Amino acid sequence: MPSPTEITIPQLSRLIGTPATPAIIDVCIDDDFNADPRLRDTRTVVVCQKGKKLSQGAAAVLRAHGVAAETLASGNLAWRDAGEPLVPADRIPPRNAEGRTVWVTRQRPKIDRLACPWLIRRFVDPDALFLFVAPAEVAEVADRFAATPFDVEGVFWSHRGERCTFDTMLDEFALVTEPLGRLAAVVRGADTNRPELAPEAAGLLAASLGISRMYRDDLAALDAGLALYDSFYRWVRDAVDETHDWPAASPGSAAA
Repeated sequence: MPSPTEITIPQLSRLIGTPATPAIIDVCIDDDFNADPRLRDTRTVVVCQKGKKLSQGAAAVLRAHGVAAETLASGNLAWRDAGEPLVPADRIPPRNAEGRTVWVTRQRPKIDRLACPWLIRRFVDPDALFLFVAPAEVAEVADRFAATPFDVEGVFWSHRGERCTFDTMLDEFALVTEPLGRLAAVVRGADTNRPELAPEAAGLLAASLGISRMYRDDLAALDAGLALYDSFYRWVRDAVDETHDWPAASPGSAAA
């Protein structure tokens, strides 16, 4: 019988990439663990190599401090063996004094500059900070505020050939999954004016341009974009084979 304080790999996998993603604390290396007061109102999953003493002890400490903490059944090795994605730690940019990665790009985001923050917030750093500035100031702001520039020419995190910045981030963060691959085709088609890459690209472009007209504040546009990509992600993950028609079939009616 599974422990009431454990979460299985399939259960956690279903949460990753959604707004309900729990805080995940890796205790595979350090034996010492300090409860973080920021976690008090956050569902938390503690992970160690095999799901034994380190994670169970750390989770128990968290629960003693009033944090809803679970452990990942069988740990990090089982997650890897199940083929679930693992973001390489050396690919994540340095964090600021608050423990957040800081990113900077051009103002007035539309497609790639909303898709990439969504990917980072949902799969890499839920507390990532995004700065939207005048195009000519991106490099200087990056230097002055220790921010990582993205989706501008001549930087690491940008377009590569016919692939857009969203593709680059999937590759570099090792987020190679079937749902994200489907979403990447939609983003690429919308962002590079190639709607033939995916039927949904035209719809993403229309929604993105609508968001850019609705919000003068780029951070408000980002919030709206996060909701948009949450919806697209649930579609590519769970509903690509579902269709909709009218009129709806009556309950109990025989199929034609």
